[in-house]
Amino acid sequence: MPKLIKLYIVNVAIGFGVAAVFVGLLLWFNIGNLQHLISTSDKGWIALLALWIANGVIFAGVQFAIAVMGMKDDDDDEPRGGTRSHVHVHLAEPIPVRVTAGKRRS
Repeated sequence: MPKLIKLYIVNVAIGFGVAAVFVGLLLWFNIGNLQHLISTSDKGWIALLALWIANGVIFAGVQFAIAVMGMKDDDDDEPRGGTRSHVHVHLAEPIPVRVTAGKRRS
């Protein structure tokens, strides 16, 4: 299996695990009376599943993004800047503009 696919699967599993903990804490602390709503409804498991999957997608995406952005690239160790020559900026002098008073159009 390619390393990138393995990295993706591992991070998605971590993200869905974190989502399960997050949803469990939502129910434990009864945020927005969510525990009561899910436990007293006959279709509460569907709401619980939807909540876990929605949060799992978000947390998995964030976890994978953190993993990818944290990868080190050895090619970027050396500075590759150009020559640091000075740029001469010629400031323009202001030109006076004469405004004559006239009738206003309405």
